[in-house]
Amino acid sequence: MNFNKLNEEEKRVIENKGTERAFSGEYNDFYEEGIFVCKKCNTHLYKSENKFSSGCGWPSFDDDLKNVKRVPDADGTRVEIVCATCDAHLGHVFVGEHFTPKNTRHCVNSISLKFLANKDNTNSLSYAYFAGGCFWGVEYYFQKQEGVLSVMSGYMGGHIKDPSYEDICTGSSGHLEIVKVQYDKNKISYEQLVKIFFEIHDFTQVNGQGPDIGSQYLSAIYYNNEKEYKSALEIIDVLETKGFNVATTLNEMDIFYEAEAYHQDYYIRHQTMPYCHSYKKIF
Repeated sequence: MNFNKLNEEEKRVIENKGTERAFSGEYNDFYEEGIFVCKKCNTHLYKSENKFSSGCGWPSFDDDLKNVKRVPDADGTRVEIVCATCDAHLGHVFVGEHFTPKNTRHCVNSISLKFLANKDNTNSLSYAYFAGGCFWGVEYYFQKQEGVLSVMSGYMGGHIKDPSYEDICTGSSGHLEIVKVQYDKNKISYEQLVKIFFEIHDFTQVNGQGPDIGSQYLSAIYYNNEKEYKSALEIIDVLETKGFNVATTLNEMDIFYEAEAYHQDYYIRHQTMPYCHSYKKIF
């Protein structure tokens, strides 16, 4: 994944977990309508409608866009918040202060954020979920697509909470290895993503993907709504008219569990190519 270039002060806060001086940040007394995104990777983090004045000297939000991860400090005194995509340090979260009915305050460094005004942000951000065998290879090919903002490997569809990779490998948790694709609908459509998905794995294999055999490696699309379901079904119909026996199942979106850090950006970090995925033009 490509990250935005940071200056030295941004690195101090975002990568080295520093804190900007109180009341000095550009977004402390800032209330325009729009979206606040991660300065390092552009992941959407907060809506302006959830920003409020707490008087603490840093931007405060009482809710997030589910792309913020909580990490308890080692001494147990505070809970750090980081971008779920790139682990950029944002600040800390506090509960029980009763500033708003949600009783939560995300205390965020302005320097960790970038603001997109409504005129610049037309609700174009969306997510798609695909399972096509080992998530390393699926992640690799989606990351190469223009319009894809981030790809995260994880697990979905099982019956236990917070599964580990070891749980998945037993094949008994019911989860599939899956990727969460964050994309800009103004640059790439859901239909295009589905077609790419079918072009980067063997969707006719019924017992896994390549040499990876097991229920966790099955081919599946998890849809967010009826429109996505119908779009995916239409593309499957096209594949079947081309003579393919499609093993891919369509499932309603379930809870997404982020995989361990060592699974993320696997092929990019190791500078190797997928061993059981390749691109084959079909459409």
